[in-house]
Amino acid sequence: MVADGGRRAYIGSFTAAGGPGIVVAAVDADSGALTVLSGADDLSDPAYLALAPDGGTLYAVSETAQGAVAAYRVTGDKPEPTGPPTPVAGSGPTHLGLYAGHVLTANYGSGSVSAVPLRPDGSLAPAPCDVLPHTGSGPHTPRQQGPHAHQVQADPSGRWAVSVDLGTDSVRVCTLTDGRLDVHGEYALRPGSGPRHLAFHPDGAHAYVVNELTPTVTVCRWDAADGSLKPLAETPVLPGAPAGDAYPSGIVVAPDGRFVWTATRGEDVLSAFAVEGEGLRLLATVPCRGRWPRALTEADGFLYAANERSGDVAWFTVDRASGLPRYGGSIEVPAASCVVIG
Repeated sequence: MVADGGRRAYIGSFTAAGGPGIVVAAVDADSGALTVLSGADDLSDPAYLALAPDGGTLYAVSETAQGAVAAYRVTGDKPEPTGPPTPVAGSGPTHLGLYAGHVLTANYGSGSVSAVPLRPDGSLAPAPCDVLPHTGSGPHTPRQQGPHAHQVQADPSGRWAVSVDLGTDSVRVCTLTDGRLDVHGEYALRPGSGPRHLAFHPDGAHAYVVNELTPTVTVCRWDAADGSLKPLAETPVLPGAPAGDAYPSGIVVAPDGRFVWTATRGEDVLSAFAVEGEGLRLLATVPCRGRWPRALTEADGFLYAANERSGDVAWFTVDRASGLPRYGGSIEVPAASCVVIG
């Protein structure tokens, strides 16, 4: 949250496809509507963003062949770099998260996870990062000829780092000690499913993995005591067979744990699920009001879809009783890739 007390949306975009870099927008507390304020165009392809817990520092990956991460102060409406971007020793980083005094990046191109140390003030430290290579492959060619780390984040307990790998059909649980990443355990999902992103339930005991190569969500039991993940069941994200291409992308869980939402590219829809015990029930799908929804974000009862190919960010009001999203409006952001609210 910035100095005036209002909320802000930080939007990433692909500069190589004509995107403006990082866009800052004001968030209307009553309607969820966005109004563009400013931006930063100094980083190539800031495809994914994350905020520090205090909301004062924004981190961005540069999804390029060289791969880098950058940090910005965001106490005002103009993001201010804290220093030059730091290489992550991995190619094509698609996601990042904060864990144990480090920024972790999931490097899709090289199939690895990097840990970049932070200074106490939240800026990136000059010390070299540690890199944990993933190994393995899957049956879906050519997408699974090798590892492709797609997401990394801390679990709700803060004890573990969890990375999702599309290329190996698995989720790795890691630790970070003295700046070194180590695998604690690797948990297999259905071969060929292509896991992309994982979202934890607020109960801290369940997790949902959205699969890119088969349009499903895998429901898992999560045990933070021993850092283990147990797949339980898969639920389709669509009510029938896809009419054409269908590549799920983002997944979010309601703060009260009653609903789960996903975005699916190609079909260009958002799907709403009811959480029923240890399962999900598909309620409905609604148009994303754009093309190729690359990421999905929930904040304060609103959903935000970054529609990459139509170049916009759309917002939806979520009905508290039914969990169904209702379209509210959109703003133009060419090659939009993600939205973070702070």
